[in-house]
Amino acid sequence: MPLLVGMIIAAIVGFCLPAPNGQKKLTLEERVAVFCKAGGDQGLIMMIVIFILAGAFQGVATKMHAVSSITNMCLSFLPQNLILPGIFLIAIILSFAMGTSMGTIAALVPVGVMIATKTGVSPAVVAGAIVGGAMFGDNNSFISASAIAAVNSQKVLMKNKFLLNFLYDIPAIIVNCILLAFYPVKDIALTSTYQYNPVDIVPYLLVIILSLVGMNVMSVLMIGILSCLLIGVVQGDFTLIGSMTYLQKGMAGMEDMSLICIFVGGVVGLMNYLGGIQWLIDKLSKNTKSKHGALLSIGFLIILLCLSTTNNTVAIITVGPLAVDIGKKFNLSRTRVATALSMFATNVQGFIPYAGQLLVSSAMAKVSPVAVMPYVWYCYLTLIMSLILAITDFPKIKVKSNDSYQNFEKLDDSGRAI
Repeated sequence: MPLLVGMIIAAIVGFCLPAPNGQKKLTLEERVAVFCKAGGDQGLIMMIVIFILAGAFQGVATKMHAVSSITNMCLSFLPQNLILPGIFLIAIILSFAMGTSMGTIAALVPVGVMIATKTGVSPAVVAGAIVGGAMFGDNNSFISASAIAAVNSQKVLMKNKFLLNFLYDIPAIIVNCILLAFYPVKDIALTSTYQYNPVDIVPYLLVIILSLVGMNVMSVLMIGILSCLLIGVVQGDFTLIGSMTYLQKGMAGMEDMSLICIFVGGVVGLMNYLGGIQWLIDKLSKNTKSKHGALLSIGFLIILLCLSTTNNTVAIITVGPLAVDIGKKFNLSRTRVATALSMFATNVQGFIPYAGQLLVSSAMAKVSPVAVMPYVWYCYLTLIMSLILAITDFPKIKVKSNDSYQNFEKLDDSGRAI
């Protein structure tokens, strides 16, 4: 079932369920108003605008050859004796720049299949390495829909979430590279010549650098789009008027996600009115006595939603409001909660055999999704790191007022007081 259809059915059920005891009974028109108000929440609409801008950036960046240039640049430096860890690291770099796991998989798996043919390595192994690297960007990129959803739902700065997230990802990256380095590969020489233009990579560098210095994500994306347009027009990739077509195509790719976000927000609003959110919190916190248990509860919810929707961004958007309530109750760090939301969602998404990542990679590699599943080692390693994040205090950070849920409603999307 298409996910949007599922959310519409969920909304209809919400309109029909009886009001709980002690709750004012609302008419159908009043319930629709509750749905619309929650679906049009300011933070949610802001997130949708960012999604659309990210889509526009990807659309025009692809046309002006930024994606192919960064891929070819990495391939030209690929060490011959470390071919598997090399393709994994290329997937990390490309996904971090692009902000999309599916785009990374589509760009790299054909290259991976060629490498598999020349090395005698199973295409499933190469596909698994690429999917693992692609999920890094899904989790960490400053323009990834999943990362944007995680930080916006908890009102934290993207760079703060990234720094904590990367601290936990480093061990997983190192271990995965070691495992891939020891995987048996024939002694071969790749003779292909990869052409790239360093100027084409400038928009991605701008997005990464400006995000790291703490600039607002909307401003970052606008600068990224303008730089793509300037370079593309100067190099003759498109005319200024012609570029609008590629901007529109990129934005159109985010339309489905945007509509789903609105319906998710509306359904969550109905859940809140019907007492469903409070019921979930009561059940989850019944035997939860610590901050660690609270983070594990959030992780469990995310995994459950990922398995049922096969969409980690939707899972984050759905669990986000519950995570805020749990964070308030247990005085959690907003940055830590945002990191947990993103980590649990993306690492599980990478090894669901019926999710888009494995379906697309396996189809391109001409193997079964189940055949690729055992080789997505990075995702299993990051799942372990997610559990460590939840059950330990590393790094030991005292929850300060600017990272707590105190006066959460009075904060803007970056966590600053309004």
